[in-house]
Amino acid sequence: MSNKVTEIVEAQVLPILEDLNLELVDIEYLKEGKNWFLRVFIDKEGGIDIDECGAVSERLSEKLDETDPIPYNYFLEVSSPGAERPLKKAADFTKSIGKNVFIKTYEPLDGLKEFEGILDAFDGETVTITMKIKTRNKTVEIPYEKVAKARLAVTF
Repeated sequence: MSNKVTEIVEAQVLPILEDLNLELVDIEYLKEGKNWFLRVFIDKEGGIDIDECGAVSERLSEKLDETDPIPYNYFLEVSSPGAERPLKKAADFTKSIGKNVFIKTYEPLDGLKEFEGILDAFDGETVTITMKIKTRNKTVEIPYEKVAKARLAVTF
């Protein structure tokens, strides 16, 4: 159910985002307590503002009201993915080269399932990051198909 809704919403929101020169980062459709939430995360180079989120929300809401693809009442939220933006597509990894990232794998690699460091390279098959371990740097190569989750990581 959830995947079908996100696919339908994606098909409806992409033309809106293209028209506004915005990028779709992610869509979530989930139940929290008694309420259903449809969350659409959008972005653009340099970040987005509240007016852009409002414009997308308004246009998408009209589109969803017309087609009524969701059987339950839900809350629509359109927002920025935030500072720790998820990396969902190969293009997200490519754009994030040189940035600090957090990666979780499906299975352990050298005994670890979580990696944080600077994304050095991505060739479509391998994600290469440099992790700081105490006072030294270690380069780690992670097969792209083993990446369960990835996001930008804020450092302090």
